Amino acid sequence: MAFWLYMLRCADQSYYVGHTENLEARVAAHQSGMVAGYTQKRRPLMLVYSEYFGTRIEALEQERRIKGWSRTKKEALIKGDRRQISALARKRWAKKSVRPE
Repeated sequence: MAFWLYMLRCADQSYYVGHTENLEARVAAHQSGMVAGYTQKRRPLMLVYSEYFGTRIEALEQERRIKGWSRTKKEALIKGDRRQISALARKRWAKKSVRPE
């Protein structure tokens, strides 16, 4: 069975990341307000990114990973800028490695 990771841009310009087995139906449910929670009061929504996965676990793992990303990194993903994603990951890693004495 196929699963999709998806990212929506909300009316307030924030991003929502989720996963589903039926992308069209899930986006329509968000758009109609049928999905309670974050997106319900931030409509209209726009699908800005989706990615296909072979298993639910793979889609869920990627969803969790992306939810932890900065806005800049999410926008690099939307643009398909793998170089910027990598640079932002290195920058974050460098910040974590530096410890004050």
